[in-house]
Amino acid sequence: MTENKIKRTWRSRFKSVLIYCAFLLVVTWGVDLWRAQSIASGKAPGLLTMSIKGEKIDLTAISQDKPVLVYFWATWCSVCSSVSPSVDFVSNNMQVITVALSSGNDKRVQQYLNAKNYDFTVINDSKGLIGRAWGISLTPTLMVIDKGQITSVTTGFTSPFGMWARMLLS
Repeated sequence: MTENKIKRTWRSRFKSVLIYCAFLLVVTWGVDLWRAQSIASGKAPGLLTMSIKGEKIDLTAISQDKPVLVYFWATWCSVCSSVSPSVDFVSNNMQVITVALSSGNDKRVQQYLNAKNYDFTVINDSKGLIGRAWGISLTPTLMVIDKGQITSVTTGFTSPFGMWARMLLS
């Protein structure tokens, strides 16, 4: 094979990869828009409560200085088991509040966190009231709240890079 032919083959493959990535990005964005139809938008619903460790949480207040990643998850959610380690990882460098949806009482949720070695802040929504107020119908759901406004929503699997990018772009 000539050097010129090799370069054309390489360019063709590179172009195919770029087209595939662009297509995947558009499809992912469209699915997120479709899934997020019922989710709160604009001004974030008030969230003034206590974490399972007894910490007072006022989401609007803490989002005034820096954006906050709000992660709705459940102990029974299979996709959450892939996303939660990433949330735990980014919680070391970002403000993260998580809401455990319909996952049992505080003791059960704390046992789950201990078993997985997760250290993120958790609000236990054992009856799903917070989830309903926010329009959450799918776990996991991640939102970025900046100055009390919802600036980003995504559902399903998200990588640490995706979380970081959403926080940066808010």
